[in-house]
Amino acid sequence: MVEPIYVPVLPTRRDAWKAYERLDLQVRRWIAPLWTVVPRVGPERTRGARCTPDQDGDQAALDRWLTPRMDQLIEAMDGNPGWVDAAHVEGSVLGAAVSLWRLMTRSGLRLVTGPERDPKLQRYAADLAFLSGRGIGIRVLVDAPPDEPRSTELLSLLDRLCLSPSQSDLILDIGAVVDVTEAGKRAIVALDLLGTLVPWRTVVLTSGAFPRVHDSPGAEAAYVAQRHDRHLYQAIREARPATSRAVVYGDYSVEHAFSANIPSIRRPGPPWGLMRYTAPDGFLIGRAPTRVFGGVRGADRVDRVRATARWITESDAFRGAEYGDAEGWLYECAHGEGSDGSGNAETWIKMGHIQHMNFVVNQLHGGEAA
Repeated sequence: MVEPIYVPVLPTRRDAWKAYERLDLQVRRWIAPLWTVVPRVGPERTRGARCTPDQDGDQAALDRWLTPRMDQLIEAMDGNPGWVDAAHVEGSVLGAAVSLWRLMTRSGLRLVTGPERDPKLQRYAADLAFLSGRGIGIRVLVDAPPDEPRSTELLSLLDRLCLSPSQSDLILDIGAVVDVTEAGKRAIVALDLLGTLVPWRTVVLTSGAFPRVHDSPGAEAAYVAQRHDRHLYQAIREARPATSRAVVYGDYSVEHAFSANIPSIRRPGPPWGLMRYTAPDGFLIGRAPTRVFGGVRGADRVDRVRATARWITESDAFRGAEYGDAEGWLYECAHGEGSDGSGNAETWIKMGHIQHMNFVVNQLHGGEAA
């Protein structure tokens, strides 16, 4: 297995796994995604909250919903390495059992657990990981600078679950980054204290900077958001050059860090979607209507979609239609006619993922910060 240089944290939604499938094989060999299984129903999950066994009470419905989705993920991964975090569904052990067993026996994915989770579910994940023979990922949410009790907790977890460090991956998850200085302090303490605790097989540092746009209904139709996740990574490289060389870069691609906490079955979203394009230092984000609303009909809707695509392709950050599949699609969308080729919200986010993952791998593979 080629050691990955990039870990995109992706929700188990069709647009994300279809984007991964579309990546060139040479790009995929450098990537090990961390897939977070989205919850089926209920309210949005709170980051770090324990999953209770009755959170998805209809276990038969969970199995019918989850199993085909995990089979599609297995097919998309095609035996390639990565991790899968089932925290949002593992509390319903019977409902998720078939899917998790398939993931462990039919894919190259490693299961993930975390220090804050229910001990019974930690044990369940560890047993499945042992049976798979691929080891386990331990995802630590670094929402505050860790202290000595946190390191003791992590050592206790390894000991209690009989986990060998050589078969354990440490995933330090900074979450959403809005202040690089503050996030950098958390990341450095976590790397110094937890990253050196034992000889981990892999250490991943991941964070997200894509804005939570649906919380800002009055936001501009087109704007640029800073890539604080990239800036954080650069700051860590400068502060800890020796340590950072052994740390794998991760981000949340073109998703907000809390995207995977939102249930799959929920009320209809807003009547618009986002076109997104990753530049070296920012995200180009443009809203486009997804259906008839507010007097916007037929050709008017398509015209607005194409205008948003043109805003991206006419930007100095656009690398040209020949750069990759996503760039080619954006250019054709910007200059097309009629409704064909204008896409929908799922297509736009899929293209955003394709473009982002290609861009980050090319930058990292070239020896540059993402």
